[in-house]
Amino acid sequence: MTELTILTLMDRIRSLGVRGSVAVVTLFLLAVIGIIGVFHPESNLGQLFDILTSADTLSSALRLSVPIAFAALGGIFAEKSGVINIGLEGLLIIAAFFGVYATEITGSVWIGMGAGVLSSTLLAALFGVVCIEFRADQIIAGLAVWLIALGLAPFLSQVIYNGPNTVSVKSLETITIPYLSEIPFFGALFDASPVVYLMFVAVAASWYTLNRTSFGRWVIASGENPKALDTAGVSVRRVRYAAVLLSGVLSGIGGAALSLSLGQFIGNGATMVNGKGFIAIVAYLFGNYNPIGAMLSTLLFAGLEAVQIALQVGNVFAIPQSLVRTIPYLTVVIVLALVGNTRVPEAAGDYYESGEE
Repeated sequence: MTELTILTLMDRIRSLGVRGSVAVVTLFLLAVIGIIGVFHPESNLGQLFDILTSADTLSSALRLSVPIAFAALGGIFAEKSGVINIGLEGLLIIAAFFGVYATEITGSVWIGMGAGVLSSTLLAALFGVVCIEFRADQIIAGLAVWLIALGLAPFLSQVIYNGPNTVSVKSLETITIPYLSEIPFFGALFDASPVVYLMFVAVAASWYTLNRTSFGRWVIASGENPKALDTAGVSVRRVRYAAVLLSGVLSGIGGAALSLSLGQFIGNGATMVNGKGFIAIVAYLFGNYNPIGAMLSTLLFAGLEAVQIALQVGNVFAIPQSLVRTIPYLTVVIVLALVGNTRVPEAAGDYYESGEE
Protein backbone atom coordinates (compact mmCIF):
# COMPACT_ATOMS: atom_id res chain seq x y z
CA MET A 1 0.00 0.00 0.00
CA THR A 2 1.57 3.29 -1.12
CA GLU A 3 1.89 6.34 1.11
CA LEU A 4 -0.63 8.20 -1.09
CA THR A 5 -3.17 5.40 -0.67
CA ILE A 6 -2.72 5.42 3.11
CA LEU A 7 -3.17 9.21 3.24
CA THR A 8 -6.28 8.99 1.07
CA LEU A 9 -7.73 6.29 3.31
CA MET A 10 -7.03 8.37 6.42
CA ASP A 11 -8.72 11.40 4.84
CA ARG A 12 -11.80 9.33 4.07
CA ILE A 13 -11.95 8.01 7.64
CA ARG A 14 -11.66 11.55 9.02
CA SER A 15 -14.48 12.68 6.71
CA LEU A 16 -16.78 10.19 8.41
CA GLY A 17 -16.65 12.14 11.65
CA VAL A 18 -15.93 10.83 15.14
CA ARG A 19 -18.69 8.22 15.26
CA GLY A 20 -17.98 7.00 11.74
CA SER A 21 -14.27 6.74 12.47
CA VAL A 22 -14.95 4.76 15.64
CA ALA A 23 -17.20 2.42 13.66
CA VAL A 24 -14.56 1.87 10.97
CA VAL A 25 -11.80 1.18 13.51
CA THR A 26 -14.08 -1.18 15.45
CA LEU A 27 -15.01 -3.13 12.31
CA PHE A 28 -11.34 -3.37 11.35
CA LEU A 29 -10.39 -4.78 14.76
CA LEU A 30 -13.27 -7.25 14.63
CA ALA A 31 -12.13 -8.35 11.16
CA VAL A 32 -8.60 -8.93 12.44
CA ILE A 33 -9.88 -10.94 15.40
CA GLY A 34 -12.14 -12.93 13.07
CA ILE A 35 -9.34 -13.81 10.65
CA ILE A 36 -6.99 -14.88 13.43
CA GLY A 37 -9.81 -16.74 15.17
CA VAL A 38 -10.60 -18.78 12.05
CA PHE A 39 -7.01 -19.72 11.18
CA HIS A 40 -5.60 -19.92 14.73
CA PRO A 41 -8.48 -21.01 16.98
CA GLU A 42 -6.09 -22.17 19.70
CA SER A 43 -4.62 -18.68 20.16
CA ASN A 44 -5.84 -16.11 22.69
CA LEU A 45 -7.50 -14.12 19.92
CA GLY A 46 -9.04 -17.36 18.68
CA GLN A 47 -10.61 -17.91 22.11
CA LEU A 48 -11.75 -14.27 22.10
CA PHE A 49 -13.35 -14.85 18.69
CA ASP A 50 -15.22 -17.87 20.11
CA ILE A 51 -16.54 -15.69 22.92
CA LEU A 52 -17.61 -12.91 20.55
CA THR A 53 -19.49 -15.35 18.31
CA SER A 54 -21.11 -17.32 21.12
CA ALA A 55 -24.89 -17.30 21.54
CA ASP A 56 -24.31 -17.12 25.29
CA THR A 57 -22.48 -13.82 24.86
CA LEU A 58 -25.32 -12.35 22.78
CA SER A 59 -27.86 -13.63 25.29
CA SER A 60 -25.95 -12.03 28.15
CA ALA A 61 -25.54 -8.76 26.22
CA LEU A 62 -29.29 -8.57 25.55
CA ARG A 63 -30.09 -9.20 29.19
CA LEU A 64 -27.59 -6.60 30.38
CA SER A 65 -28.89 -4.08 27.81
CA VAL A 66 -32.42 -3.95 29.22
CA PRO A 67 -31.96 -1.57 32.21
CA ILE A 68 -29.50 0.65 30.34
CA ALA A 69 -31.68 0.92 27.22
CA PHE A 70 -34.88 1.75 29.11
CA ALA A 71 -33.11 4.36 31.23
CA ALA A 72 -31.52 5.85 28.10
CA LEU A 73 -34.93 6.15 26.41
CA GLY A 74 -36.30 7.88 29.50
CA GLY A 75 -33.34 10.24 29.56
CA ILE A 76 -33.90 11.13 25.91
CA PHE A 77 -37.51 12.19 26.50
CA ALA A 78 -36.64 14.24 29.59
CA GLU A 79 -33.66 16.03 28.08
CA LYS A 80 -35.33 16.55 24.71
CA SER A 81 -38.04 18.44 26.60
CA GLY A 82 -35.46 20.64 28.31
CA VAL A 83 -35.13 18.81 31.65
CA ILE A 84 -31.76 17.17 32.29
CA ASN A 85 -32.44 14.06 34.36
CA ILE A 86 -29.16 12.66 35.64
CA GLY A 87 -31.08 10.86 38.38
CA LEU A 88 -31.72 7.86 36.12
CA GLU A 89 -29.51 5.75 38.36
CA GLY A 90 -31.78 6.49 41.31
CA LEU A 91 -34.91 5.66 39.32
CA LEU A 92 -33.42 2.27 38.41
CA ILE A 93 -32.49 1.55 42.04
CA ILE A 94 -35.89 2.36 43.53
CA ALA A 95 -37.71 0.37 40.84
CA ALA A 96 -35.40 -2.61 41.33
CA PHE A 97 -36.23 -2.76 45.04
CA PHE A 98 -39.99 -2.26 44.84
CA GLY A 99 -40.23 -4.69 41.94
CA VAL A 100 -38.89 -7.47 44.15
CA TYR A 101 -40.80 -6.34 47.24
CA ALA A 102 -44.17 -6.30 45.46
CA THR A 103 -43.43 -9.65 43.80
CA GLU A 104 -42.69 -11.19 47.19
CA ILE A 105 -45.98 -9.86 48.62
CA THR A 106 -48.26 -10.72 45.68
CA GLY A 107 -46.45 -13.67 44.13
CA SER A 108 -46.86 -12.06 40.68
CA VAL A 109 -43.82 -10.94 38.70
CA TRP A 110 -45.93 -8.62 36.56
CA ILE A 111 -47.48 -6.90 39.56
CA GLY A 112 -43.92 -6.50 40.79
CA MET A 113 -43.01 -4.88 37.45
CA GLY A 114 -45.94 -2.51 37.85
CA ALA A 115 -44.93 -1.60 41.41
CA GLY A 116 -41.37 -0.89 40.25
CA VAL A 117 -42.67 1.38 37.49
CA LEU A 118 -45.00 3.17 39.94
CA SER A 119 -42.22 3.82 42.46
CA SER A 120 -39.88 5.12 39.78
CA THR A 121 -42.58 7.34 38.31
CA LEU A 122 -43.41 8.85 41.72
CA LEU A 123 -39.73 9.66 42.32
CA ALA A 124 -39.53 11.18 38.82
CA ALA A 125 -42.64 13.24 39.62
CA LEU A 126 -40.92 14.59 42.75
CA PHE A 127 -37.90 15.49 40.64
CA GLY A 128 -40.19 17.21 38.12
CA VAL A 129 -41.96 19.29 40.76
CA VAL A 130 -38.67 20.41 42.28
CA CYS A 131 -37.20 21.40 38.90
CA ILE A 132 -40.24 22.68 37.00
CA GLU A 133 -42.21 24.34 39.81
CA PHE A 134 -39.45 25.44 42.17
CA ARG A 135 -36.69 26.13 39.62
CA ALA A 136 -34.14 23.92 41.37
CA ASP A 137 -30.85 23.26 39.62
CA GLN A 138 -31.54 20.16 37.55
CA ILE A 139 -28.09 18.64 38.02
CA ILE A 140 -28.23 18.98 41.80
CA ALA A 141 -31.82 17.70 41.88
CA GLY A 142 -30.84 14.70 39.75
CA LEU A 143 -27.96 13.88 42.08
CA ALA A 144 -30.36 14.17 45.01
CA VAL A 145 -32.70 11.65 43.37
CA TRP A 146 -29.81 9.22 42.98
CA LEU A 147 -28.61 9.67 46.56
CA ILE A 148 -32.15 9.34 47.97
CA ALA A 149 -32.68 6.06 46.14
CA LEU A 150 -29.18 4.83 46.96
CA GLY A 151 -29.89 5.29 50.66
CA LEU A 152 -33.61 4.50 50.77
CA ALA A 153 -33.70 1.16 48.92
CA PRO A 154 -31.00 -0.60 51.02
CA PHE A 155 -32.48 0.97 54.18
CA LEU A 156 -35.95 -0.43 53.41
CA SER A 157 -34.36 -3.78 52.62
CA GLN A 158 -32.53 -3.68 55.95
CA VAL A 159 -35.79 -2.91 57.81
CA ILE A 160 -37.88 -5.51 55.97
CA TYR A 161 -35.34 -8.28 55.32
CA ASN A 162 -32.72 -7.59 58.00
CA GLY A 163 -30.05 -7.01 55.38
CA PRO A 164 -29.25 -4.92 52.29
CA ASN A 165 -30.28 -7.83 50.05
CA THR A 166 -33.84 -9.05 49.73
CA VAL A 167 -35.02 -12.65 49.72
CA SER A 168 -35.24 -14.48 46.40
CA VAL A 169 -38.58 -14.26 44.58
CA LYS A 170 -40.02 -15.50 41.31
CA SER A 171 -38.07 -14.26 38.33
CA LEU A 172 -39.03 -13.46 34.75
CA GLU A 173 -39.28 -16.59 32.64
CA THR A 174 -37.56 -17.03 29.29
CA ILE A 175 -39.55 -17.22 26.06
CA THR A 176 -38.08 -19.91 23.80
CA ILE A 177 -39.16 -20.16 20.17
CA PRO A 178 -38.60 -23.72 18.88
CA TYR A 179 -36.15 -24.25 16.02
CA LEU A 180 -35.29 -20.53 15.74
CA SER A 181 -33.61 -20.64 19.14
CA GLU A 182 -31.23 -23.28 17.79
CA ILE A 183 -29.76 -20.97 15.13
CA PRO A 184 -26.04 -20.39 15.83
CA PHE A 185 -25.39 -17.07 17.60
CA PHE A 186 -28.65 -15.32 16.51
CA GLY A 187 -30.66 -18.05 18.20
CA ALA A 188 -30.21 -16.04 21.41
CA LEU A 189 -32.72 -13.56 20.00
CA PHE A 190 -35.37 -16.28 20.12
CA ASP A 191 -34.54 -17.53 23.61
CA ALA A 192 -34.85 -14.46 25.79
CA SER A 193 -36.80 -12.80 28.56
CA PRO A 194 -40.01 -10.97 27.57
CA VAL A 195 -38.44 -7.67 28.68
CA VAL A 196 -35.82 -8.08 25.94
CA TYR A 197 -38.59 -8.08 23.33
CA LEU A 198 -40.28 -5.21 25.18
CA MET A 199 -36.99 -3.30 24.92
CA PHE A 200 -37.00 -3.53 21.12
CA VAL A 201 -40.66 -2.47 21.02
CA ALA A 202 -39.92 0.49 23.32
CA VAL A 203 -37.03 1.65 21.11
CA ALA A 204 -39.23 1.55 17.98
CA ALA A 205 -42.15 3.22 19.79
CA SER A 206 -39.88 5.96 21.19
CA TRP A 207 -38.43 6.70 17.77
CA TYR A 208 -41.90 6.84 16.24
CA THR A 209 -43.24 9.05 19.04
CA LEU A 210 -40.42 11.59 18.76
CA ASN A 211 -40.41 11.74 14.96
CA ARG A 212 -43.97 11.05 13.85
CA THR A 213 -46.37 12.37 16.49
CA SER A 214 -47.54 15.77 17.74
CA PHE A 215 -46.39 14.93 21.26
CA GLY A 216 -42.90 14.18 19.96
CA ARG A 217 -42.80 17.53 18.15
CA TRP A 218 -43.94 19.27 21.34
CA VAL A 219 -41.19 17.56 23.34
CA ILE A 220 -38.54 18.63 20.84
CA ALA A 221 -39.90 22.19 20.69
CA SER A 222 -39.98 22.36 24.50
CA GLY A 223 -36.27 21.66 24.59
CA GLU A 224 -35.27 23.74 21.58
CA ASN A 225 -37.58 26.77 21.60
CA PRO A 226 -40.08 26.74 24.47
CA LYS A 227 -41.27 30.26 23.72
CA ALA A 228 -42.38 29.22 20.22
CA LEU A 229 -44.24 26.25 21.71
CA ASP A 230 -45.89 28.52 24.27
CA THR A 231 -46.88 30.97 21.53
CA ALA A 232 -48.50 28.10 19.63
CA GLY A 233 -50.77 27.54 22.63
CA VAL A 234 -49.12 24.39 24.03
CA SER A 235 -48.19 24.38 27.71
CA VAL A 236 -44.43 23.97 28.06
CA ARG A 237 -44.89 23.00 31.70
CA ARG A 238 -47.27 20.14 30.87
CA VAL A 239 -45.04 18.84 28.11
CA ARG A 240 -42.03 18.82 30.42
CA TYR A 241 -43.99 17.12 33.18
CA ALA A 242 -45.15 14.46 30.72
CA ALA A 243 -41.60 13.88 29.49
CA VAL A 244 -40.17 13.62 33.01
CA LEU A 245 -42.93 11.20 34.07
CA LEU A 246 -42.25 9.17 30.94
CA SER A 247 -38.58 8.97 31.94
CA GLY A 248 -39.78 7.56 35.26
CA VAL A 249 -42.00 4.97 33.56
CA LEU A 250 -39.28 3.78 31.21
CA SER A 251 -36.58 3.73 33.88
CA GLY A 252 -38.99 1.86 36.15
CA ILE A 253 -39.38 -0.90 33.57
CA GLY A 254 -35.60 -1.16 33.28
CA GLY A 255 -34.99 -1.20 37.03
CA ALA A 256 -37.70 -3.74 37.82
CA ALA A 257 -36.57 -5.92 34.92
CA LEU A 258 -33.02 -5.88 36.28
CA SER A 259 -33.93 -7.24 39.72
CA LEU A 260 -36.71 -9.56 38.54
CA SER A 261 -34.45 -11.16 35.95
CA LEU A 262 -32.35 -12.29 38.92
CA GLY A 263 -35.25 -12.63 41.35
CA GLN A 264 -33.55 -10.56 44.05
CA PHE A 265 -32.56 -7.00 44.91
CA ILE A 266 -28.92 -6.62 45.93
CA GLY A 267 -28.29 -3.45 47.93
CA ASN A 268 -24.61 -3.80 48.80
CA GLY A 269 -22.28 -1.00 47.77
CA ALA A 270 -23.57 0.82 44.70
CA THR A 271 -26.42 -1.75 44.59
CA MET A 272 -26.99 -4.15 41.73
CA VAL A 273 -27.63 -1.18 39.42
CA ASN A 274 -23.92 -0.34 39.74
CA GLY A 275 -23.73 2.71 37.45
CA LYS A 276 -26.09 1.55 34.71
CA GLY A 277 -28.07 4.78 34.92
CA PHE A 278 -24.95 6.84 34.28
CA ILE A 279 -23.94 4.54 31.42
CA ALA A 280 -27.43 5.16 30.00
CA ILE A 281 -26.67 8.89 29.88
CA VAL A 282 -23.49 8.19 27.92
CA ALA A 283 -25.45 5.86 25.62
CA TYR A 284 -28.02 8.44 24.58
CA LEU A 285 -25.42 11.19 24.26
CA PHE A 286 -23.29 8.99 22.00
CA GLY A 287 -26.48 8.04 20.14
CA ASN A 288 -27.15 11.77 19.67
CA TYR A 289 -30.58 11.59 21.37
CA ASN A 290 -31.80 9.08 18.81
CA PRO A 291 -33.50 6.03 20.40
CA ILE A 292 -32.00 3.70 17.81
CA GLY A 293 -28.53 5.19 18.27
CA ALA A 294 -28.91 4.90 22.03
CA MET A 295 -29.90 1.25 21.62
CA LEU A 296 -26.81 0.52 19.52
CA SER A 297 -24.59 2.28 22.07
CA THR A 298 -26.23 0.27 24.84
CA LEU A 299 -25.54 -2.98 23.01
CA LEU A 300 -21.89 -1.93 22.72
CA PHE A 301 -21.52 -1.39 26.47
CA ALA A 302 -23.57 -4.44 27.42
CA GLY A 303 -21.68 -6.55 24.90
CA LEU A 304 -18.36 -5.50 26.42
CA GLU A 305 -19.73 -6.33 29.87
CA ALA A 306 -20.76 -9.79 28.64
CA VAL A 307 -17.35 -10.31 27.02
CA GLN A 308 -15.43 -9.30 30.15
CA ILE A 309 -17.50 -11.73 32.22
CA ALA A 310 -16.66 -14.53 29.78
CA LEU A 311 -12.98 -13.51 29.78
CA GLN A 312 -12.88 -13.73 33.56
CA VAL A 313 -14.53 -17.16 33.60
CA GLY A 314 -12.26 -18.52 30.88
CA ASN A 315 -9.14 -16.67 32.06
CA VAL A 316 -8.24 -16.15 28.39
CA PHE A 317 -5.59 -13.48 28.80
CA ALA A 318 -2.86 -13.57 31.41
CA ILE A 319 -3.87 -10.28 32.98
CA PRO A 320 -5.44 -9.58 36.39
CA GLN A 321 -9.20 -10.08 36.47
CA SER A 322 -9.59 -6.73 38.21
CA LEU A 323 -8.16 -5.14 35.05
CA VAL A 324 -10.49 -7.15 32.81
CA ARG A 325 -13.48 -5.86 34.80
CA THR A 326 -12.57 -2.29 33.86
CA ILE A 327 -13.04 -2.87 30.11
CA PRO A 328 -16.67 -1.61 29.89
CA TYR A 329 -15.92 1.41 32.09
CA LEU A 330 -12.78 2.36 30.18
CA THR A 331 -14.94 2.25 27.07
CA VAL A 332 -17.41 4.63 28.71
CA VAL A 333 -14.57 7.08 29.45
CA ILE A 334 -13.35 6.86 25.84
CA VAL A 335 -16.88 7.38 24.51
CA LEU A 336 -17.34 10.38 26.79
CA ALA A 337 -14.26 11.89 25.18
CA LEU A 338 -15.80 11.33 21.74
CA VAL A 339 -19.26 12.80 22.29
CA GLY A 340 -18.18 16.35 21.66
CA ASN A 341 -20.20 16.46 18.42
CA THR A 342 -23.45 15.69 20.22
CA ARG A 343 -25.84 18.60 19.97
CA VAL A 344 -27.56 19.26 23.30
CA PRO A 345 -31.10 20.74 23.08
CA GLU A 346 -30.90 24.53 23.10
CA ALA A 347 -33.04 25.05 26.22
CA ALA A 348 -31.87 21.96 28.14
CA GLY A 349 -31.49 22.84 31.81
CA ASP A 350 -33.27 26.20 31.46
CA TYR A 351 -36.39 27.11 33.42
CA TYR A 352 -39.25 28.52 31.37
CA GLU A 353 -42.23 30.50 32.64
CA SER A 354 -45.24 30.88 30.35
CA GLY A 355 -45.36 34.37 28.89
CA GLU A 356 -41.64 35.03 29.34
CA GLU A 357 -40.12 37.50 26.96
